[in-house]
Amino acid sequence: MKVDLKEEKILILDFGGQYKQLIGRRVREQNVFCEIKPCTISIEEIKQGDYAGLILTGGPSSVYEEGAPQLDPAVLDLGLPILGICYGAQWLAHHTGGKVVSADKAEFGVHPASLVTDSLLFQGLEAETPVLMSHRDRVQDLGSGYRVLAQSDNCPIAAF
Repeated sequence: MKVDLKEEKILILDFGGQYKQLIGRRVREQNVFCEIKPCTISIEEIKQGDYAGLILTGGPSSVYEEGAPQLDPAVLDLGLPILGICYGAQWLAHHTGGKVVSADKAEFGVHPASLVTDSLLFQGLEAETPVLMSHRDRVQDLGSGYRVLAQSDNCPIAAF
């Protein structure tokens, strides 16, 4: 069976998360073409890819660890929409004036998250929805230009 994928392309940047292939599958299920590349990809290669947006995956590291996976912060100046998941969201917060801290309690597995505000990103979801959590750190403060979209018991900024 042939499936026509939309002309837009999404780039998934891998920070070492176990579920990068699952993210790619979910993007493709929306009939959107995507590629998965390591977070060490050059800015030039990202520019040449003509991507419509980026997804930053999670990973087992802390943004403060020596040797933690890094992406060139110039990616923030490309004007592309960026979705950060777990470590990817923490990396975004860390590189845009926010603060990431060690969580009082790690969250692994399915936990309820509460939507704080309406967002196109979460359109169609219940006000409280189960989400998969896998983190020891959490975003404590956001940089300017961001707003909290969801929270959990242990993570007051679960989505932004």
